[in-house]
Amino acid sequence: MSDTPGYADALAELDSILHELEGSDVDVDHLADRVARASELITVCRSKISAAQMRIEQVTADLDAIADPDD
Repeated sequence: MSDTPGYADALAELDSILHELEGSDVDVDHLADRVARASELITVCRSKISAAQMRIEQVTADLDAIADPDD
């Protein structure tokens, strides 16, 4: 998935979609497409947050192991 946006880009696109959907001139013909795209972007963001969380937990565990080598 080389065309997967980064977190910041996905968030910016989500914000853009939100503003579109909040507008009074929402194009009903494209509404389902925009909601589906928003869902994809939310999945991307959640995945990136989970990956970052796991990495942070690993780094802090490594630091704890260095700080307390007796464990």
